[in-house]
Amino acid sequence: MRVPDPEAVAERLPAGAGIVYRPFDAADAVERGLRLAAIARARGLLLLAGADPALAQAIGAGGVHLPQRLADGAAELRRDHPSWRITAAAHDAPAVRAVQTVGVEAVVVSPVFPSNSPSAGAPLGVEGLSAIAAGAALPIYALGGVNAKTAGALVGAGVYGLAGIEGFGG
Repeated sequence: MRVPDPEAVAERLPAGAGIVYRPFDAADAVERGLRLAAIARARGLLLLAGADPALAQAIGAGGVHLPQRLADGAAELRRDHPSWRITAAAHDAPAVRAVQTVGVEAVVVSPVFPSNSPSAGAPLGVEGLSAIAAGAALPIYALGGVNAKTAGALVGAGVYGLAGIEGFGG
């Protein structure tokens, strides 16, 4: 888990914010997910399970967030769970174009800035992100190195919102 205390982070988020819960096969995934779901309901947050529809169902999440490699499964998830919010990750403009056709509601584009994520590729930069956002038909959220120091650079970049991991600490 990238954030050591996701419940504490959830308690600090403003109403309307979203959480992607990725337990990475933790033994307490369902228990922690149920705690996050209770916080999300109480605070008016959207809780999505990362890449795990069964976990989403078990904890009563509002839907799922799919990594780019699994985004083509969104249409089937949409059919089986029409009320779920479904988002996907994308790492370049062709991937954004591809996920726009599979039934997702928003796209998280990364990495924008240098990131400590072990899976992060070369940063897109603000210009790269802006070009992707300008050509997108869905809301784009910026992720990857987004924190209090870098967020201001994204004003005017055409994104719908910001996503972060390390910027929340624990």
